[in-house]
Amino acid sequence: MSLAYAELRPGRARRLPVRNVQIQWREWGDASLVTPERPLLVLTHGWMDVGASYQFIVDELARLEGPARRVVALDWRGFGGSTSGGADAFWFHDYLGDLDAVLDALSPGAPVDLAGHSMGGNVVMSYAGVRPARVRRLVNLEGFGLPESRPEQAPDRLEKWLDELKAPASLRAYDSLDEVAARLRKNNARLPADKAAWLAPHWSEQRADGRWHILGDPAHKLVNPVLYRVEEVMAGWRRIAAPVLWVEGANTDVAKFWGNRYPRAEFEARLAQVLQVERLLLDDCGHMLHHDQPAAVAARLQAFLA
Repeated sequence: MSLAYAELRPGRARRLPVRNVQIQWREWGDASLVTPERPLLVLTHGWMDVGASYQFIVDELARLEGPARRVVALDWRGFGGSTSGGADAFWFHDYLGDLDAVLDALSPGAPVDLAGHSMGGNVVMSYAGVRPARVRRLVNLEGFGLPESRPEQAPDRLEKWLDELKAPASLRAYDSLDEVAARLRKNNARLPADKAAWLAPHWSEQRADGRWHILGDPAHKLVNPVLYRVEEVMAGWRRIAAPVLWVEGANTDVAKFWGNRYPRAEFEARLAQVLQVERLLLDDCGHMLHHDQPAAVAARLQAFLA
């Protein structure tokens, strides 16, 4: 496989025992680079992604700044190189617990700059509302949140979850890294072939059967039996003290995710409850902003974090 893409500073893999799991992150720079004006930058990924996905943005930041910033990109539990702890289901609040523990280890005495994509964007928004003093700047890359749920949905959701527990989920395996790269480009046609080829061995691993398996626990596919309570989420969003940068792609089709269950006007009403928000809309860009337009995202990050 030809890899035309080559990162400027490949992230070093590190692991930490956290809450009965091993959390892995990719790390660029070291603690000597951290200052109050340029704190640790923590990047968090979305569902069925990995922290290594941020390599393209880190490279662009390095082109703009040089190797002047310490950055870590987490793998959430059950994704990438982080373990799942043997769980047969995953709970949203565990991501906040893991993040809190990692920040206690990596930046115990100082706030951080915190960013998240998609699911990770939802996590960091909730975290910044619960721990406002721990976050200096907050970046949300299309973490729209979820449609509002209603109490009468609870029994059916719980029943579906119980049924799914009886038939464990699985993920497709692939015969080669070329097939994994092709899958990545099928998911996102804007991802360049060389970047897909580079990302494939970070997004999957070869196991004893000789095939390449996605680094995501299939249990993440189970329905969440806990309802999404918008008012509880908004109570947290209103407590966010850090300035927030909201970034989205002009070609993101929100209706593809939720149909008419989550109108755009409802999201705008939610975002309006955050105290300080800057917005960036990227042309020729879909949901995977860090893949589609890493240079544009990095340039705005640099300005926002300055």
